[in-house]
Amino acid sequence: MNWKPGDRRHDTKSMIRVDQAGEYGATRIYAGQLAIMGHRSPLAREIAGMALQEERHRQYFDRLMAERGVRPTLLQPFWDVAGFALGAVTAAIGPEAAMACTAAVETEIDKHYADQLVELGTEEPELSAAIAEFQAEELEHRDTALASGAEDAPAYPLLSAAIRLGCRVAIATAKRI
Repeated sequence: MNWKPGDRRHDTKSMIRVDQAGEYGATRIYAGQLAIMGHRSPLAREIAGMALQEERHRQYFDRLMAERGVRPTLLQPFWDVAGFALGAVTAAIGPEAAMACTAAVETEIDKHYADQLVELGTEEPELSAAIAEFQAEELEHRDTALASGAEDAPAYPLLSAAIRLGCRVAIATAKRI
C-alpha cells in the first residue's frame, strides 16, 4: 500500500529499533540472572528457554534493521550493562525476584506490542505477524514467571512498579535515541 497525502505515517523504523533494543535488553537480563543463579538452579531451564526465544526475536529484528537500513539505538551499550545488572540484581535477591523482573518486563512488552499491532493495522503483514508471535511468547514468559512465584518476591508491588516504569522509559528513549 502506497502512502498518500493525508494518510497516517507509521514510523516502522522506530518500531524496529525499539523492538530490537528491547529484545537485546531481555537477552541481557536473562544472562544476568543465569550468571547469578547458575545453570543448575531449579529455574535455570525455564530462564534458558526464555533467553533462547528472546535471542530468536532479537535476530529477527537485527535482520530487519539490516534490510531496511534502520540504525540501532545509540543506547545499546547502556542496555547491555543495565539489562545484565537488572537480571543479576534481581537474581541475587532471590528466584522470586528474578521472576518478578520477568513478569514486570513482559507485562510492559505485551502492552507495547499490542499498541504496535494496532498502529500497524494491515500495512505490514510480515512485521505484524512476527510481533504477534513474539507477543504470545512474551505472555508465556510472564505466565511462567507468575506461576514460578513472582508475586512472592520481597516488596513485589514496588519492585514490579519500578521495573515497569524503567521499561516504559527505555521504550520511549529507544524510539528517539
